[in-house]
Amino acid sequence: MEEFFQDIIKHLEGYYQGLVDITPKILLAILIILLSWFIAAKVKMFSDRRLKRNIDDPLLASFIANLIKVVLIIIGFLFMFRVIGLTGVAQSVLAGAGISAFIIGFALKDIGENFLAGILLAFKRPFSVGDIIESNGVKGKVVALNLRDTQIKSDSKNIYIPNALLIKNTLTNFNSEGFLLQDFTIGLEYGADYKKAIQIITDVIKTDSEIEDKGYSNSAVVAGITGAVVQIVVRYWVKTDLSITDGRHRSEVIIKVTEALNAAGFVVK
Repeated sequence: MEEFFQDIIKHLEGYYQGLVDITPKILLAILIILLSWFIAAKVKMFSDRRLKRNIDDPLLASFIANLIKVVLIIIGFLFMFRVIGLTGVAQSVLAGAGISAFIIGFALKDIGENFLAGILLAFKRPFSVGDIIESNGVKGKVVALNLRDTQIKSDSKNIYIPNALLIKNTLTNFNSEGFLLQDFTIGLEYGADYKKAIQIITDVIKTDSEIEDKGYSNSAVVAGITGAVVQIVVRYWVKTDLSITDGRHRSEVIIKVTEALNAAGFVVK
């Protein structure tokens, strides 16, 4: 029995000695990871500012900055393995990258797919920050392009669409060089002076300071007749940086047009 307890004590002493030996390495590993994460975050912030200063597209600049951060963090992990004496682990990770990629490819298929789609979106640039887009039944203003998803804002809600869905499905960009097309339909009674009504609507559009009229075809045209009502479609362009996703500015234009037509004696249907 005495030998049994002595063996237990020896094993416990061995475990304790092993724990004492490995504790500095664990602390060093944690320090390296935290330091690499801190450096990556700082480099990301610096590169984001510099890229946005030198690149016209802030969406591409943010994506490249995030990509740099991820690469630096991966380098930090590999350096951590080497410093604490696990060089073999780092080499095994690199050597087994092909096999790992094959295995992980199935487990993390969606993540890899969205990452590659993000790269395509960043360089193809079908939209920019501030553009109004619609895809997969969701419409809103583009806020950011991340490594995995695209963040858009709609009715004060942040919506995250996986990048792969934007590549695979139809994507509609409502903007043209920073401007958004809005339209609505006004109904007038049959037999009214349509040309005069169109002129009144055109004047209202021209007096709105938020509507862009240089190089853009703002118009009011008769689109058809439904029953005893003549349909006039009004189309105009507004700046994207307005708070227009909630329809507030469009509502104001409709009210102005309706009031101007009523003041001229027209009956709006």
